[in-house]
Amino acid sequence: MSTINKKIYYHDTDAGGVVYYANYLKFLEEARTQFFEDLGLGVRAFGDRGFIYAVRYCNIAYKSPARYGNTLMCDARVVKVTGAQIIFAQRVWNGEDQRTFAEAEVALVCLDKNFKPCSLPEDLRSKLEVA
Repeated sequence: MSTINKKIYYHDTDAGGVVYYANYLKFLEEARTQFFEDLGLGVRAFGDRGFIYAVRYCNIAYKSPARYGNTLMCDARVVKVTGAQIIFAQRVWNGEDQRTFAEAEVALVCLDKNFKPCSLPEDLRSKLEVA
């Protein structure tokens, strides 16, 4: 599991000072990217090998509004690996009072250079089994 910190700036919010709902997708993406980097599996390295990981689905539940000035924590934890997919459970919460802002389940699918689903590379699969 990997966790990132994210300070909320004015540009992250709507006119009411509440984090714009679509920005949570960016926070989730940053946490997944950090997860792969922590395993030594940078996104660029897999792209250089002809693989790409695309979001197949994202199910997100908004629990409480994050606001300008909050410091968020966002994690990424693998809950299931299939032949071509990695399924993450993710949470965004307040780093100060532990209040949950959002929870998500996100599935990534491994695609080849023609954007067709393909099996996860063995080196990734072996590292995910340890994580």
